[in-house]
Amino acid sequence: MFSPSLVRLLALAVTLSSSLQLASAAVYEAEDGAFSGTSVGSTFTGFTGTGYVESFDNADDKVTITIAADKTGLYDLNIRYSAPYGAKYTRLALDGAPAGDVPFDQTAENVWKDAPAGQVLLTAGTHTVSLTTNWGWYLVDSLTVTESAPRPPHSVQDTLVNANASAAAKGLHTYLLSQYGSHMLSGQQDIQYITWIEQNVGKTVAIAGLDLIDYSPSRAERGTVGVSVEEAIAFDQRNGIVTFAWHWNAPSGLIDVAGKEWWRGFYTDSVTFDISAALADETNADYLLLIRDIDAIAVQLKRLQAANIPVLWRPLHEAEGGWFWWGAKGPEPCKKLYRILYDRLTNHHKINNLIWIWNSVKADWYPGSDVVDIVSYDSYPSVGDHGPLSTQFNQLTALTGDTKLITASEVGSIPDPELVVAYGLRWSWFVTWGGEFITDGLWNDLAYLKRVFSHPFVVNLDNLPANWKSGGRDIPASTSTSVVPTATTTTTGRTTLTTVTSTKKSTSTSKSTSKSTSKSTTTTKKATTTTTTAKTTARTTSTSTAKTTAKTTTTRRA
Repeated sequence: MFSPSLVRLLALAVTLSSSLQLASAAVYEAEDGAFSGTSVGSTFTGFTGTGYVESFDNADDKVTITIAADKTGLYDLNIRYSAPYGAKYTRLALDGAPAGDVPFDQTAENVWKDAPAGQVLLTAGTHTVSLTTNWGWYLVDSLTVTESAPRPPHSVQDTLVNANASAAAKGLHTYLLSQYGSHMLSGQQDIQYITWIEQNVGKTVAIAGLDLIDYSPSRAERGTVGVSVEEAIAFDQRNGIVTFAWHWNAPSGLIDVAGKEWWRGFYTDSVTFDISAALADETNADYLLLIRDIDAIAVQLKRLQAANIPVLWRPLHEAEGGWFWWGAKGPEPCKKLYRILYDRLTNHHKINNLIWIWNSVKADWYPGSDVVDIVSYDSYPSVGDHGPLSTQFNQLTALTGDTKLITASEVGSIPDPELVVAYGLRWSWFVTWGGEFITDGLWNDLAYLKRVFSHPFVVNLDNLPANWKSGGRDIPASTSTSVVPTATTTTTGRTTLTTVTSTKKSTSTSKSTSKSTSKSTTTTKKATTTTTTAKTTARTTSTSTAKTTAKTTTTRRA
């Protein structure tokens, strides 16, 4: 267990050692570890050492590898693996504490790859790293531990991709950039959960997360009535910042049967809509419906523009997961749709109050720096895992050459601000998802929430300068400004210092559990015929409860 004073010493040691020559990589053969349900194999070729670890079959099967750190500091972990049976995940633990999930891309037989497993802050001495099945049927050859290189200054420029961006949009970006690395803004999805935080934590978030879901024409024609624009205007009047996603109900092809109801129409498994076919030419009916939908959303965004409200705009989110129809056919159709969306809203509709956010860490999904202002990651690690998300931050840094702001656009467990500081990360803001993620006391318990929202690194609503729309960067005098964007001032109440590498939501849920959970969810959340009930059911199920189940079920095929 690390005490606050020890963490300060750890962080200081990291800072002092950053100027020293880095140690060479240490390679630990997996077959030299301790096994629980796993075994050593040698049937496949190309491994190093005397074999590899296999038999990650059951939920608790694991290998535990003992590593050594010559001195206290940050270290990079890399796992050499083979995944000939498809893309997989392994669950990482450091010294017995959860440290997130590591994705393994599919490989051919007898082909081995390195998977980055994030950074860890280690004291001098020995530690254990465990790899547990998660989504099994993979092979582990070795673990490499390398002292982390110092993080250079960022090179983010204060420009937006839309040359005609509104003064308020420019001002917001300027303000966010002024806080980048020295503060992290707090955010919460849905007004009802912002109210919950106010009532239970005594703080108001700086950023309200909202959704244009109910303005989708295929929902509106079934009785939903969107209210998020009114909510955004009200929050703006409180001097708050707003970010919008769009759970875009497919324009056509809603299956609308039990378990695949119309209000699940943004999920791949609930529609027959084919984005590739729709984008094949500009005359087919589905393409024209896409344009119709974009135009409908433009009406709402223009209302916000008229109210002088800049929007952190995150369309086509989580595309790489494939659980949403816009990502179901791979990166190329999705990138094409994103660029169509950008062109239609920016050039046709002249909507200039948007700051465009892309939501993927993978290079082959990136639509291009000419249409992206901010890059982001949605994090849903194991319950209660508050790691700093160093792997994903580093991936996003590499994605743009560190030229764009980086944000944790959705989180289940909030990254510990102490660890964000200690690891030298620059998450611009976080937005916690609603429902169980904020209220159940497991993903983020109340004591932890109070610590997060009281932390001097975290900016809440009462910390926002009144002139942030014009780039104002001053923190009100009532707020502590003792935080420095280095690891030298950090303290923590955490019992472990670990990293998180989850890239899918609800990865802690097993295939069988997610299947049964999804079934129970869809059984109890049946569509209703009245407008009010349908709207409430659709919004709650589609973007809260179902969020933790359908994605897992959709993507975790053995």
